[in-house]
Amino acid sequence: MMTRIVATAALLAATGMAIAQSAPAKIDGGVLVAPNGMTLYVFDKDAAGKSACNGPCAANWPPLPAAGDAKAAGDYTIITRDDGAKQWAFKGKPLYFWGQDQKPGDKTGDGFNGVWHVAQ
Repeated sequence: MMTRIVATAALLAATGMAIAQSAPAKIDGGVLVAPNGMTLYVFDKDAAGKSACNGPCAANWPPLPAAGDAKAAGDYTIITRDDGAKQWAFKGKPLYFWGQDQKPGDKTGDGFNGVWHVAQ
């Protein structure tokens, strides 16, 4: 599992520039996906514009990072996480990946613990 988390973090870092230059997400199959095709999720415990998923939670549910020069547009905003990093939000809800998703199109985090849902 740790290998997947590290691989996901490396993939996110590598796609940071692409996220800054285009929309941070698109709709595919009725759900939001990142430019890398991976499903995005929202967390019921988040308040509008504020992430409640930090530390070990963020290791399992990596935030969708926003580059330092990224600009909010339309329904997409940028929040500042507790650690100072920037994260994309959709309609005020911070967006995350699920570390257990293996490939684009996976939605294995939907419904996890009754508080994680695919972003729509």
